[in-house]
Amino acid sequence: MADIIVVGNEKGGAGKSTLAIHLMTALLHGGARVGALDLDVRQQSLAHFIDNRAAWLAANGAEAPMPENVRLDAALARAPEAEAQARLDAALEALSGCDLIVIDTPGADTALSRAAHARADQIVTPMNDSFVDFDTLGVVDPVTLELKRPSLYSETVWNSRKDRAQASGRSIDWVVLRNRLAPADARNRRRVDERVQALSRRAGFRVGPGLRDRVIYRELFPFGLTIADLSPSIRPVSMSLQHVAARQELRDLMGFLGLSPDGAQLAAQ
Repeated sequence: MADIIVVGNEKGGAGKSTLAIHLMTALLHGGARVGALDLDVRQQSLAHFIDNRAAWLAANGAEAPMPENVRLDAALARAPEAEAQARLDAALEALSGCDLIVIDTPGADTALSRAAHARADQIVTPMNDSFVDFDTLGVVDPVTLELKRPSLYSETVWNSRKDRAQASGRSIDWVVLRNRLAPADARNRRRVDERVQALSRRAGFRVGPGLRDRVIYRELFPFGLTIADLSPSIRPVSMSLQHVAARQELRDLMGFLGLSPDGAQLAAQ
């Protein structure tokens, strides 16, 4: 089976889809065979990105690597646990010839999302730089702001990791990425960071930098492109030094996740 990267967080707006499409395209340009699976069957941001990509490339006579994609219908959002697991396993089997499978999940607790977390080799959880987002991972005391306990989502990931270890002897690498870091409000950032670090020791995840809040990450989405795609032949927007910085940011992120461009490092873990 291909290695599975699940981009998960039960809060909407944390940047899951943005992160998923950038991981997917970076791996594609590294030569990896990448499968894509969008479990947010109502919103389908990842699936729409792939559709946009195919349409833009065809209309402009351009070439860029494409993922293998399995589409799931919206009715699965309300499917019972057993049916969700069966449909997910069928989709993963269809993508088993890939090197890696990138799975985008909804900002909610669903049977499909829980099943995907249980099958992951790596779980990547983006969070914005605020206590609003941290609340998805851990609960703090409203008076002292000290960490009280992990959240339900953290417990879900913990149980998935425990079950995987017992069943196969392999652990799930859980990474929390500090996404969209604000340029100001250093005191709030320090407070959030202290609680994230405390929770990481308790819940067993690694903490790393995500993607900053850059216009380039948003303006390329309608074309089905990312910063990894830009080249002399693919340039729907004018280039700037900010784009160079964004490309390096993506490289740094891939390195922190243990992913060489072709995904070989994750496969070797």
